[in-house]
Amino acid sequence: MLMKNRILTGITTSGTPHLGNYFGAIKPSLELAKKSDDSFFFLADYHSIIKVNNPQEVSSSIENIALAWLSSGLDISSSFFYKQSDIREILELSWILHCVTAKGLMNRAHAYKALKENNDDDKGINMGLFSYPILMAADILMFNSTHVPVGPDQLQHLEMTRDIANRFNHIFGDTFEVPEAIINDENSIPGIDGRKMSKSYNNVIPLLCDEKTLRKTIMKIVTNSLEPGEPKDHETCNVFNLYKNFSSDEEIAEFKEEYNNGISWGDAKNKLFDKANDYLLPIRERYFSLKEQNDLVNDHLSDGAKKVRPLAKDFIEKIRIKIGIS
Repeated sequence: MLMKNRILTGITTSGTPHLGNYFGAIKPSLELAKKSDDSFFFLADYHSIIKVNNPQEVSSSIENIALAWLSSGLDISSSFFYKQSDIREILELSWILHCVTAKGLMNRAHAYKALKENNDDDKGINMGLFSYPILMAADILMFNSTHVPVGPDQLQHLEMTRDIANRFNHIFGDTFEVPEAIINDENSIPGIDGRKMSKSYNNVIPLLCDEKTLRKTIMKIVTNSLEPGEPKDHETCNVFNLYKNFSSDEEIAEFKEEYNNGISWGDAKNKLFDKANDYLLPIRERYFSLKEQNDLVNDHLSDGAKKVRPLAKDFIEKIRIKIGIS
């Protein structure tokens, strides 16, 4: 157990929550929070407008993502749960960090490099995307987080946060905690086509859908052409790899034996559906119950901002003094 730790998890407010989000981020973060002294969960709504320009989509996604976390067991009485845009000091800190961050560091960001690879004139790349890692750094450093759960694709951005914190500390004296990464491997959750589950691949299994939609989606999982009775390789099977997330070691061993005995793809998918549906039922019921309570999400986020904002205001005042603005 760490001596004193503060966990911070940023929640992207775009798209519909799916099983990859749940097993790759929501579940491990909630388990981690139980072992932490302080846990911060925030909805990264300013990050979402980098790519989403539809205000209705942004607003709807904020509610759905918040409900997904609340339905999955987020305990707001023992953690900080807030919306990024409610903490104005984060944007002020972001500008301050911009002023100590080398452009060359941003040039090396994977997301920017990937878009620029076949686009020499930066067409279609906005400054929000280019400087995204600095806003992420402000999110993290605003509350002196000690540990940040990230997926493999976000690890570089956490390393940039560490670079920025060290740079500021070097110039203005010790100010920021330099955070450590905790890796959440979302790549272990396959989509229905076998690639990483992602809305950009259109291969997701929704977390909060009804039973009929869940069954229909699972039945679309890509398999090979082996017939019933023919032994099947469980290790490379999308159905089996999804089943593991819902099952005990004993159940996984039994399912593996059924693969060796040639289970049909229809029966395998039905077994996955039964396990997934039983597992997700209480989450789904909480979701629909919470959704019926008008203004619940806004009330929780407003209460969270009231808890968090004083911490941010106090810290930004100290930072202003450090840089000569007070």
